[in-house]
Amino acid sequence: MFEFPESLQFGISEPIDRAVKWMLVNWDGFFDGISNFVLMVFDAVQGALGILPWWLILIGIFFAGYKLYNLRTGITLTLMLFAIGLFGLWDLMIYTLVIVIISVLVSVVLGIPMGILMAKFEIIKKISLPLLDAMQTMPSFVYLLPAVMFFGFGKVPAVIATTTYAIPPLIRLTYLGISSVDTEIIEAGKSFGSTAKQMLLKIELPQALSTIMTGVNQTTMMAMAMVVISSMIGAEGIGGQVLIAIRRLEVGSGFQAGLAIVFLAIVLDRVLQGVANKLKETE
Repeated sequence: MFEFPESLQFGISEPIDRAVKWMLVNWDGFFDGISNFVLMVFDAVQGALGILPWWLILIGIFFAGYKLYNLRTGITLTLMLFAIGLFGLWDLMIYTLVIVIISVLVSVVLGIPMGILMAKFEIIKKISLPLLDAMQTMPSFVYLLPAVMFFGFGKVPAVIATTTYAIPPLIRLTYLGISSVDTEIIEAGKSFGSTAKQMLLKIELPQALSTIMTGVNQTTMMAMAMVVISSMIGAEGIGGQVLIAIRRLEVGSGFQAGLAIVFLAIVLDRVLQGVANKLKETE
């Protein structure tokens, strides 16, 4: 009477498992191609950041903070990044930053066009919104399962899982920015004979750019949130230090690595938010 009837119970785990096994057998070359491409991009970005002297990166952050905000903010952001080096986590920070950069770049390449399509086609919006809701409410650990199944352990599944987890805010805010462009501006563009392509590139995207940049900022913060979780599938970086500290019950090491992640997240957030604010001022 008070228990759910067993006769009505069914699960979806077995069909999903069968589908994953079928994909592993039949799409093996496809996943190997993605893995090789991600590794190539990862090594290229890591090599590019690796040749930059640490002091030059600090100067760049100071200049960005000073130009986007003020002298105090520039000094504060620089000291935060400098503290990560003092903790002995500079190289691990670069590794973490590479995962975040690649994930954000892939999110931009995929998320902005998807947000534009949602703003332009009602059917795509109706299909995409429930999917985005599901992606944003799904526990982050769930993203690790398919990434490990298809790509094994290491940096590649970390990038894939981080990108999948981080992309929804950019899609949503791109859709919001495009769909919120003033109708009077749209009508003015049409009255001058602008084509759909010209309307998008010269009117809608520039008007929505600050909102899109806010989406990039949110996606970056979501990617940072996956740093520790991605370490569970073999990704190195600062998140790996947190995981090691948890396993060894080393409170001091864990707090130090966690503080480094906080500092890096604040630096990225302030720089990207500053760019978004500057774009708003120029609209």
